[in-house]
Amino acid sequence: MKNYTLLIPIAVLFLIGCGSQTDRAESSITGQSLLNHIEILSSDEFEGRAPATRGEDLTIDYLVNELQNIGIAPGMDDGTFVQEFPLLGQRVDGPASSISINRNGETVEILSFGSEFMAWPSNEEEQVEVQNAELIYVGYGIQAPEFDWDDYKDVDVAGKVLVYKNSDPSYDPNIFDGDSRLYYGRWSYKFEKAEEMGALGAIIVHTTPTAGYGWSVVENSWGRERFTLPRTDDPAGRPVFNSWLTEEVSEALFSHAGLDLHEMLDAAADREFRPVTLEGVTMDVNLTAHYSDMSSRNVIGKIEGNDPDLRDEYVIFSAHHDHLGIAPEPVDGDSIFNGAWDNASGTAAVLEIANALKQIEGDLRRSVLFMFVGAEEMGLLGSRYWSENPTVHPGKVSANINLDSMQIYGETRDLVLVGYSRNTMTSIFREFAERDARTVVPDLQPEQGFFYRSDHFSYARVGIPAIFPNPGREYLDKPEGFNAIADSVTAANYHALSDEINEYWDMTGMETDTRLIFRASIDIINANEMMEWYPGDEFEAIRLQMLEDAQ
Repeated sequence: MKNYTLLIPIAVLFLIGCGSQTDRAESSITGQSLLNHIEILSSDEFEGRAPATRGEDLTIDYLVNELQNIGIAPGMDDGTFVQEFPLLGQRVDGPASSISINRNGETVEILSFGSEFMAWPSNEEEQVEVQNAELIYVGYGIQAPEFDWDDYKDVDVAGKVLVYKNSDPSYDPNIFDGDSRLYYGRWSYKFEKAEEMGALGAIIVHTTPTAGYGWSVVENSWGRERFTLPRTDDPAGRPVFNSWLTEEVSEALFSHAGLDLHEMLDAAADREFRPVTLEGVTMDVNLTAHYSDMSSRNVIGKIEGNDPDLRDEYVIFSAHHDHLGIAPEPVDGDSIFNGAWDNASGTAAVLEIANALKQIEGDLRRSVLFMFVGAEEMGLLGSRYWSENPTVHPGKVSANINLDSMQIYGETRDLVLVGYSRNTMTSIFREFAERDARTVVPDLQPEQGFFYRSDHFSYARVGIPAIFPNPGREYLDKPEGFNAIADSVTAANYHALSDEINEYWDMTGMETDTRLIFRASIDIINANEMMEWYPGDEFEAIRLQMLEDAQ
């Protein structure tokens, strides 16, 4: 048989070779290669990968060894892969803590910790004692000049306890993105705003519709030991406590001021809303807290770019390596939160993308950072620490692609992008999906505010265009009713001891999604211009500032 390859022009051979190199790199991402990482990271030996434990030590060693084996360079200036960061643990002594509501100087309600209120010192003190504090209801408590919205108006709220409605206005698609929850609607924004306004304390009224979850989530989340990054500023200007009240207690609180809670919640949707003093009502708050010091670690690797004009710009891949550790009490003989889906799967995907990109590193114009961040389950703390102590200036980072809990139930026709239509990565992902006869769709539950609930948010808040690919819903080759099965299994396993590899796992979907993300990332890395937030996005202003600062 004749060898007609010799007749193909050299230029064409070169192009085919380049394409084949990328194809070979992509083909190295397989369901089995992904599963191999997941099996190790989610094994009982790794003890649930909780921060500051033997499980984290094993995880860090594994990640560093894998990056070294791939040939990824250390990402820290000191020539190492590890960025250590401090954690401050806080546990409120429930039986020793109390909140009382007073009407005209007389105590009318004594609340129970856990079942009626959750509260904690926000000034990192062991003891908080507040007597007869005045309360002001500030509606959503939002100041958003871009929407001509100011819930505080000209009212001086300094030194008062501020009462907040959760969420943000959703009645108009032209403001606050309609039903989508922006950062303005997150509880963390309310507490940050209270500090900015000089408040004495902050209370969020819990209702299931405005929170998106029941009171049990509040009780479980804030009832255990909580962790944060230690503050280094002067505590004198901070509120002394943050808290949540149940809907029933909030109804009583407002009624003692002659107000109807639900009328007040409805009133907050009016742009002309003004703060309302809870006349005649004061609050006593007594909290006791205990503290512990510990630390966690981020693992950072790097591939150097080749374009002399772009190599000092970066694209960041991120995935959190931590999970929940070991349960205090075993259930049916099992006490390890293995975290196979959340987030051994995302960690595996970033490792495999790093391996694939290393194979074509000569074709990469920008540099790439692979960040495996710690303490995500404690409040995005590892990625937040990096954003506050960046190893490269955020204004030099083109984009962040965050992978957290991948598709484990098989192939889908669609891919969900949390952050869809917010920045210029959307069109790139859409283009590569269309090549595979797939579609890219926006977040299916925008009211839940998922954009602010994984590590990409830490990068976005310092201006970096960020995107969060999520599993699709249009399953291929699955029986009728499979969505309900997948939803049920996911709900049962989320943050549960049962988050392990099981009979429902089908790695074809994760393989397909990871390959798509790999291909799209090459265009993001090699684009002539850095990625951008679309005009009007809430992170556009900080992005422009960071770009200016990086000059």
